[in-house]
Amino acid sequence: MNAQSAARVIGPTDGEAVLLASIGVRFLIAGDDVGERFALVEHPMPPRALAAPLHRHNREDEYSFVLEGKVGALLGDDLVLGGHGDLIFKPRGQWHTFWNAGDEPARILELISPAGFERYFREMSELPSTAQPADRAAIAVRYELDVESESIARLTQEHGLRFGRAPA
Repeated sequence: MNAQSAARVIGPTDGEAVLLASIGVRFLIAGDDVGERFALVEHPMPPRALAAPLHRHNREDEYSFVLEGKVGALLGDDLVLGGHGDLIFKPRGQWHTFWNAGDEPARILELISPAGFERYFREMSELPSTAQPADRAAIAVRYELDVESESIARLTQEHGLRFGRAPA
């Protein structure tokens, strides 16, 4: 563990924040702070934003606790809707995705266990706008993440969503 491992309070605006395709990531607890046991990030999601294409993790489980809004998720073949106070469990090896299912902002706390995948978010956020699909695919391979990029069109159409940064 590093020097950041000391007990502390992480305030509502603390932690580095980055943007991915449609959602934000605020880093709260990094794996190297807690012996790689877990990581904790917050995902703020604008209305009707698809968080990611259909994907599956081969190394970690994810637990998404809904802080505000309505969060839709496809877990294998099951379509679920979570609201304030609900926990959505996405076990490793299961195809899944999630999105803001409402017309108001949504936020989730995402617990990743074991840690490591939080670094994927950082790497993806650092890619230049000119990055090629092969650049994204190489990062996914390093994190043992399988991604069905072609699912974006179907998911956005079926659920009335958008993917990518909102127009300015």
